[in-house]
Amino acid sequence: MPAVPRGRKDKLAEPDVRGVKYLGRVMPLLKRLHHDATARDAAGNRTLFYDQYAALVLLHCFSPAMASLRAIQEASTLKKVRRLLGCPAFSLSSLSEASRVFDPALLEQVIVELLGELKPHARRDPRLKDIDRTLVLCDGTLLRALPRLAEAMWKHSRTGNKMYGWRMHCQFELDRHVPGDVALTPYRCQGDEPAVLKAKLKPGCCYVYDRGYFDYGLFNAVVDAGSDYVGRVKKSIAFEVVEERALTPAARAAGVVRDALVTAGSAHDRRADHPLRLVWVQAQVHPRSARGEGKAGPPETELLLIATSLLHAPDELIALIYRYRWTIEIFFRFFKHLLGCRHLISDDPRGITIQCYCAVIGCLLLNLWTGRRKANVATYRMVHWYLAGLADEDELLAHLNKPPPNTGVKLRAKAELWKTMGW
Repeated sequence: MPAVPRGRKDKLAEPDVRGVKYLGRVMPLLKRLHHDATARDAAGNRTLFYDQYAALVLLHCFSPAMASLRAIQEASTLKKVRRLLGCPAFSLSSLSEASRVFDPALLEQVIVELLGELKPHARRDPRLKDIDRTLVLCDGTLLRALPRLAEAMWKHSRTGNKMYGWRMHCQFELDRHVPGDVALTPYRCQGDEPAVLKAKLKPGCCYVYDRGYFDYGLFNAVVDAGSDYVGRVKKSIAFEVVEERALTPAARAAGVVRDALVTAGSAHDRRADHPLRLVWVQAQVHPRSARGEGKAGPPETELLLIATSLLHAPDELIALIYRYRWTIEIFFRFFKHLLGCRHLISDDPRGITIQCYCAVIGCLLLNLWTGRRKANVATYRMVHWYLAGLADEDELLAHLNKPPPNTGVKLRAKAELWKTMGW
């Protein structure tokens, strides 16, 4: 058998680029970015503009074949793509330069306008009906990137291996199931979650976060901004009890074992300047593996300590709000599929931020196209198959109209079965 010659993959063809016609919804918003960074073009010969570059990055999100910067450049030579962008093909050097000269912050307004088109989900958990705040789940996720991300090259693991990456900070609106705000920092800025969130606080929200956000300055800033918080804190927190509160049967059924109004903090510059409530909740958790990778250990029961500024909400409601924090972890998994975290198309902070913002825009477009609040990985795969011609419209609609999974019901039934067996 003759040897197969080694070399680069075949160039992209028009059928490989999917989702072109679906970008029509966002192209008018991107047009506003057209003149960004044109002042530096004294010769007047620029051919690649910001709106065109952002559209190409969005196509990269929805076209599996566009897996690299070179593939994006090849896509720009196709007639279908040139008709969408209204411009000639771009060179690889132009695309590489674009990631360093365009302003990522301009995409934030596009995200805000698309968010305005999404309405809160009508089927909000009825147990949350008394919360008149917008529930915002806060967390950060590490985006592992290419080895050439020089800004993170200094960091090594204990075994001496280099570690590279960027951290995306996200404010996820539970009712609309989309990110309302994102920010990107280098991996070495781990631990800066409170400062990033503090700079983006808004009134009328209830921020829900894990113990990585434990910071009295953040607690005070949230209350000063006219919002509330529900967040897990370290068990070593210093506090003095002002009032022990009685627990209702509903609270005990939700796993609450103690509720107290306290003054928290040990020093003048490290204490809460408002009444703070601590709620102890017994909950089942899934511990991470020792190295933070691979499968976690078996479920185990742990006592969680939750701090909140919601002084009059029932205990069981505080526990429920914190349980919903896990929703953002599910979103991160979906987001990384859409972003294509195995290959970032730029090693410049601006370019990486643009790619992250475009992935957020892609999440919003997917919700708007499908009319589905929870666009998950399965929906993303089905849309890919539809755009690739492997699934027809009826199959896509059948997937979107499927009833919500009853995983929670099955898990509760399984837990009850184990109890009856004495486990």
